[in-house]
Amino acid sequence: MNRLNIFLLIVVMGCALSVVNATNQQRQIFIQLQRAQSQEHQLQQDYAQLQYQQSALSRTSRIEQIATDSLKMQPVTTGRTQYLTLTPGASTAVDAPVPTSAPPQGGAPTPARRGGTR
Repeated sequence: MNRLNIFLLIVVMGCALSVVNATNQQRQIFIQLQRAQSQEHQLQQDYAQLQYQQSALSRTSRIEQIATDSLKMQPVTTGRTQYLTLTPGASTAVDAPVPTSAPPQGGAPTPARRGGTR
């Protein structure tokens, strides 16, 4: 009976150690899960913040303000629109006449010729 008791004791100890090992692994995996969920929550908050910033930065009024203030751009008006025509086979474009209702005044400059290739 002695050998059987020792054998059973070794088997019980092995089972107990495997239960302890499994419990420890389960705790480690649970800790990793909690960290991953916390990271997911933080990333979702960051994503929401970035979406808000993107919508704020892409507002039309903000873009117009930057264009006028920083880049010194001006809104397009019919009087400042210049049309270029390129005759077939020509290598340079020539300013087309600006459509106006009245002929230009005496001191107005004439449209300049623009060079360029296409």
